[in-house]
Amino acid sequence: MASIGTKNYEPTVARKVAFLGLGVMGLPMAGHLARAGHDVTVYNRSPGKARAWVEEFGGRSAPTPREAAAPARKSCSPAWATTTSGQRGAGRGWRVCGHGPGRGVRRSHQASADVARELYAKAKELGLNFVDAPVSGGQAGAVNGVLTIMCGGEQAVFDAIKPVAEAFGRAVTLVGAPGAGQLAKMVNQICIAGIVQGLSEAIAFGQAAGLDMKLVLDVISKGAAQSWQMENRGGTMVDDKFDFGFAVDWMRKDLGLVLAEARNNGARLPLTALVDQFYGDVQKMGGGRWDTSSLIKRLRD
Repeated sequence: MASIGTKNYEPTVARKVAFLGLGVMGLPMAGHLARAGHDVTVYNRSPGKARAWVEEFGGRSAPTPREAAAPARKSCSPAWATTTSGQRGAGRGWRVCGHGPGRGVRRSHQASADVARELYAKAKELGLNFVDAPVSGGQAGAVNGVLTIMCGGEQAVFDAIKPVAEAFGRAVTLVGAPGAGQLAKMVNQICIAGIVQGLSEAIAFGQAAGLDMKLVLDVISKGAAQSWQMENRGGTMVDDKFDFGFAVDWMRKDLGLVLAEARNNGARLPLTALVDQFYGDVQKMGGGRWDTSSLIKRLRD
């Protein structure tokens, strides 16, 4: 199991936290919660991963979302949609374990704004609080505890969960009402899609012209063209390496949500729709699990 990066945690009151889902993002996020001093119970569909997490970070694991959430005052879930329903679901666990003003649910996986609003309403029926809080920063941001977290919810609830989320985030911001966090993440994905396509074309152009593209990227990253994608993905794009990072399959799922929301609100997204098709081409090339920077493969192969 990969260890998490070092981080100076802000002093906060230790909370009981249930964390549901230990994927490439969830595992280090939960690790930072434990390292920050919180009492963490984890659940994962593959029990072996949960047991390994406990061996590294302490805390405990539970065999079902319900049992993980039962003793918790805060719950974080990158995989909320798969864990809320049914007899084993976290929602039933919260119903069983009682309510209170400190109980809250924070959802960090990308979904539609409508789903976030529905979950908010369902949480209210159960006497719970809910914040939709998708993240940006990729696997590296999760490992190092420096994710950007976009939250949608009530101010008082956000104020309660912010100190917990700061264990794995460096920018935790309330951007609006329930569902607004998901919409903000959609804005984020629109920006990334356009930037990565532009960067792909720039690198392909420079290589065709015979330039030393690592040198060129180093130069232009100090000017107006600088971006996170250029700084963190430019070199690996030059080297044709994509076996890491945020997968194309996940990006296509996110862009599908973006385009569906645009149909509802009337926004025109011609570039986003085009890049979504380009990612479809990458999937056909067998690159569904490649990093999103693999868009450049279309221009080479």
